[in-house]
Amino acid sequence: MGPHDAPRAGGTGAVRWGILSTGGMAAAFAEALRLLPDAELVAVGSRSQASARRFAERYGVPRAYGTWAGLAADPDVDVVHVATPHPAHHAAAGLCLAAGKHVLCEKPFTVSAAEAADLVRLARERGLFLMEAMWTHCLPTVRRIAALVRDGAIGDVRCLQADLGFVAPADPAHRLRDPAAGGGALLDVGVYPVSLAHLLLGPPGHVAAWAALTPEGVDGTTGVVLGHDGGAVSTLTCSIVADTPGTVSITGATGRIDLPDGLFSATGFTLHRRGGEPEEFRFPASPGPGYHHEAAEVMRCLRAGETESPLVPLEGTLAVMATLDTIRERTGVRHPGEAVPDGAVPDGT
Repeated sequence: MGPHDAPRAGGTGAVRWGILSTGGMAAAFAEALRLLPDAELVAVGSRSQASARRFAERYGVPRAYGTWAGLAADPDVDVVHVATPHPAHHAAAGLCLAAGKHVLCEKPFTVSAAEAADLVRLARERGLFLMEAMWTHCLPTVRRIAALVRDGAIGDVRCLQADLGFVAPADPAHRLRDPAAGGGALLDVGVYPVSLAHLLLGPPGHVAAWAALTPEGVDGTTGVVLGHDGGAVSTLTCSIVADTPGTVSITGATGRIDLPDGLFSATGFTLHRRGGEPEEFRFPASPGPGYHHEAAEVMRCLRAGETESPLVPLEGTLAVMATLDTIRERTGVRHPGEAVPDGAVPDGT
C-alpha cells in the first residue's frame, strides 16, 4: 500500500491504528477503539521504551516503540492518533504525515494557526487524511443540533452561550499552569465552545476577549464575545480555576436549544419552539466519553478514500485556530519565544 492509498478503501477489514503517546488521552482513546470491532490497535509509540511497553501490555498492543519515528515507520499502521500534549502536536503529526501515515490529531490541533496551516499543507501535498480530534462534533447530539439549526428549527440564530470550566491543580509545574506546555484554559477547554460557535455560526467577523492570568502567565479564566455574520453573538467562557455549569444554549428568532448537561453530554438536549411544548431529544448512552464516534468517522473516511471529514473539515479547524490566535492576542497570552502581538495587553486587562 502506497502512502497515497486509503487503507481498506471500499473494504470491510479492520483499520489498523497506532497511538503516539501513552498519557491519559492515549489511554482513553485505546479504550474507545475497543468499542469498534473493525478497529485494530497494532502499535504504540513514545519517547520512552519503558512507557511504550507498559502501555502495550495494558492494552494488548502487539508492538511498542520507544521513539515516535519507530511508530511512524511501521508498515502495518494505517492511521496514527496523536495524543501528545498540544505543543508537540505539530512535530508529532508532521513526522507521521511525512512518513505517509494518515493522522487524527488531538485538540487543540496545534498551538497556533501557522502550525496548523503547515500540517494541512503537508497532508494535502501528500494526499493523506488529516483531522483534528474534535470529538464533540461527531457526537449524535451535536450532529442533530447542527442539522436542526441548519434546517431553521429555531429560526435565525441570535445568541449562542457556552461555558466550560473546572478546577485544575494549583501546582505551578502542572502542564495546565506551564506556558511551555501550552497551559491555560483557552487551549485546553476553551477550544470546545469556540469550535461549537464556528460549527453553528461560522467564523466570527469580530472577536473581543479578556482573561484573568495566573502568576505563571497562562489564562486561568477567559471570556470571549464573537460577532458573526447576520448579527449572531456568541458569549463563551472557559476556566481552569472554577467549576462552571458547563451548559450550552443556542437561541434563534423562533426558538432555543438547551444542553443542560453541557457540550460533553452524549445523551440529549431540549428544543423549545415559540408557542409550543418543549421537545426532548434523547440518544442511547454509550460507554465512555464518546471518543469512539470520532474514530468511527475516521475509519469511514479512510474506507471512502476521503482525505478529510465533513464533520471536522480542515478549513474549519484552520478558522478555529485563527480565532484562538486572535483571542490570545486580545488577552496577552503567548507561548515562550512568541513575540508580543500588536495591541496585546500582557496583563490580561
